[in-house]
Amino acid sequence: MTTQQLVHGAGLGLRRPFLNQIVETPLHTVGFYEVAPENWITIGGKTAKQFRALTERYDFVCHGLSLSLGSTDSLDEKLIHDIKNFMAEHQMKLYSEHLSYCSKEGHLYDLMPIPFTSEAVTHVAKRIQRVQDILEQNIAIENVSYYAAPGQEMNEIDFFNAVVQEANCDILLDINNIYVNSINHGYDAEAFLKAVPADRIAYAHIAGHYVQAEDFLVDTHGADIIDPVWKLLGKAYELYGVFPTLLERDFNIPTAEELLKEVSTIISIQNAWQSQHKKQSA
Repeated sequence: MTTQQLVHGAGLGLRRPFLNQIVETPLHTVGFYEVAPENWITIGGKTAKQFRALTERYDFVCHGLSLSLGSTDSLDEKLIHDIKNFMAEHQMKLYSEHLSYCSKEGHLYDLMPIPFTSEAVTHVAKRIQRVQDILEQNIAIENVSYYAAPGQEMNEIDFFNAVVQEANCDILLDINNIYVNSINHGYDAEAFLKAVPADRIAYAHIAGHYVQAEDFLVDTHGADIIDPVWKLLGKAYELYGVFPTLLERDFNIPTAEELLKEVSTIISIQNAWQSQHKKQSA
């Protein structure tokens, strides 16, 4: 199984309210788009034609919301096959999902943390392998934000790395989740970054969060990205080089022009690393 590679650049999560605008006035600084396949597989009519017009012009990736990899429920293999067909139809580069679960005899409509245990490593790795077998390609697993760690036997990074290694999958590196978890659970965000297997990073997410208290952040994707998170992205590039990075914004969505300002910040940080790298190589 292979992973389709994205071009280096900055991406944006596609939201339906912006579909008309993007079709009519392309966002030239956006290098690729991400969609939740559950929200787009069943579209038809004018919306489907507009969406197809975009997927023919830009790189797209799928980011799943409901596969529930950590659940004890049976995998929804029909959904996986539907995703496979959707990706083939639109020539999408790759599929990513959360290292979490969201179902227990029915959907919970929230991303719940998987217990950090060796038993859970084996369980979720087998499910990831099954998804990869059906899709016939590697998928990327996202490190998630969490607010409690029930039944914890190992720390977050050891659990995450164990799953990635046993499943032989790739990584969707969420920069904001690292920062949020580092504040909520009192660990060193840079130490987490340094422990990630860099050769498996497919792309990254960056987003804003809500400050509930000085020591309690909530990963909302509903605010502007703050300076420490931007700096952590820069550190990630410093450690591993530039990789495709996507801006997430799911709530309190501003205008496309406002979103493009943060896309431009991603590009600026990428360009700064590339310029520094060229100087060091000269």
